[in-house]
Amino acid sequence: MLREKIAADLENAFSHFGFAQPSVAQLKSACNVSLRTLYKHYPSKEAMIIAALEYRHKRYIAFLLSESHSTGIESVLHIFEKLEQWMTEFAPNGCLSLNAIAAFPDDMAMKEAVRQHKEEVQKLLVQLSERDDLSTELFLLHESVSIVWPTMGKASVTSAQKIIKQLWSSESHV
Repeated sequence: MLREKIAADLENAFSHFGFAQPSVAQLKSACNVSLRTLYKHYPSKEAMIIAALEYRHKRYIAFLLSESHSTGIESVLHIFEKLEQWMTEFAPNGCLSLNAIAAFPDDMAMKEAVRQHKEEVQKLLVQLSERDDLSTELFLLHESVSIVWPTMGKASVTSAQKIIKQLWSSESHV
């Protein structure tokens, strides 16, 4: 319980301040715990970042599935509406996972946490779309929106949804 609360507070702190700026002392304050308690659960700043990413992953998947349509194109379009909402409310500076890799390019544990997150997002898109044949395309569109959001905003989601509709109609006539 306390461990998960700390992970949630770490997610919030890293999302707000980035990865380079907050010191461990600032993270301790953001989590409202002692330094000993913080290190007991997460013994390094890298472990704290991974905990934040794993917590965020769970929160993101639950967020995408909330108010979900069953399956098919409506479900995929809904996922992109949820992505827009997520980027607006929780990720105005872009994807936290990709920002973590950029900040710590040599950290293999962090890369693995991000790889698992991305793989699960792709699986979710396939599951909801019921279109294995569009797995890569849907995932690339999802990731593209996450990357260009800080500069394009809502236009990136609108364009992605337009491309999805074109893919859906062209693939169903083959």
